[in-house]
Amino acid sequence: MTPPAPAPYAIGVDTGATTLREADHLLRALAAELDLPEDVFGCTHLVRDGRPRVALSLAAEDEPVLRAARDRLTGQGYEVGDGAPDEAGRAVLFPGAGALTGTLTLAEVLARSAIDRVTVLGTPDEPSPDTLLVTREHVRPQWRDGRLVLAAMPAVGGVLVPFEDPDPTPCCADH
Repeated sequence: MTPPAPAPYAIGVDTGATTLREADHLLRALAAELDLPEDVFGCTHLVRDGRPRVALSLAAEDEPVLRAARDRLTGQGYEVGDGAPDEAGRAVLFPGAGALTGTLTLAEVLARSAIDRVTVLGTPDEPSPDTLLVTREHVRPQWRDGRLVLAAMPAVGGVLVPFEDPDPTPCCADH
């Protein structure tokens, strides 16, 4: 799949979510409730003002899709504004996201989804297209300079895994 440029129409949604996990679940629930098409991008954004939280954004090629979403979200009491909160959203919903399950080559990841590039932490080199990625069914690329980039890290067996762990251990969990 040829990665798209960031969609021209975007809205930001302040839901009051305080964790990425909460924001992810809410974003998926809203997308299902609003019956958003698969080509819509749904991202999370960390807001670090006097009230730290995780905002959402929805971006699409078609303004009517977002106009309808804005109307319904506003009607549900959410604070909705024009544009994304920032340019570095963490994508939860993106074209091809549902096809990124199991173990795939990086070439398959790039061909099946809107992800434009995969980087490996700790190395400046591009990974080989035949490198395997164990998705853990949790792929969260981020927008960087207008490109959707997945950060990955080496794992046991010479494979890669997405940098973001689907089940992170809470800080001080053993205390």
